Amino acid sequence: MADTIRAVQYFKVKVPNRAGVGAKMLESLRKGKVNLLGFSGFPRGGRAQVDFAPANPGAFKRAARQAKIKVVGPQTCFLAMGKDRPGAVGALMAKLAAKKINVTALDAVAAGSGRYGAIFWVKKRDFAKAKRALRIR
Repeated sequence: MADTIRAVQYFKVKVPNRAGVGAKMLESLRKGKVNLLGFSGFPRGGRAQVDFAPANPGAFKRAARQAKIKVVGPQTCFLAMGKDRPGAVGALMAKLAAKKINVTALDAVAAGSGRYGAIFWVKKRDFAKAKRALRIR
């Protein structure tokens, strides 16, 4: 099974860095029947930034608007999936490093059933170059 790597849209939200804030947003999106391809959250300047990569950006925007979640975007990142093996993510990073493309953030996980998934970001100015390095149309 070959890895699949694709460019996906994501939306970012700045929220208070408190317990339950993310859960409340995710529950609103679940009620809106939003399927997420990726989700990442991290502290930023005393607050938190949450990134959502929805399967259907239009449905995400509608659900976020209804839940009064103020989103920024869309912006674009990469989503990789494939057979889990030693060095799977390292091989992706090596392709980008060979072209002198810095990865600004990456979240990867073993997804079970012998699969892995990763979501990663590069600077906007490097995006087209990264797509070429990863052979994404």
